[in-house]
Amino acid sequence: MATGVIHAGVCGFTINVKAVSDEDNKVQLEITSDCPNYQKIAKELTEVEAYKEIFNKMHVGRVYEVFAKYSPHPSCPGVSGILKTMEVAAGLALPQTASISITKE
Repeated sequence: MATGVIHAGVCGFTINVKAVSDEDNKVQLEITSDCPNYQKIAKELTEVEAYKEIFNKMHVGRVYEVFAKYSPHPSCPGVSGILKTMEVAAGLALPQTASISITKE
């Protein structure tokens, strides 16, 4: 099992992801969030096929499909956090902290 915690930014919302992969690289996702958009995403995005998600063109796949349906904010880091957590669960990446730090001068 892999877990991810994504702090989305100025909105103040947090997205929590639990991902468990089986031997066929199907990944069960459990997504919880205080964001109303991710609450909708969580209801629909419960299973994905790891190889179809990771080895595909950018913005193609089930994760992006569901994200585009419910999220009005294309720069939200939640979608990449879900994909990274799924990668780790499927053994396609090592667990590592990733972050975005933004400043304005």
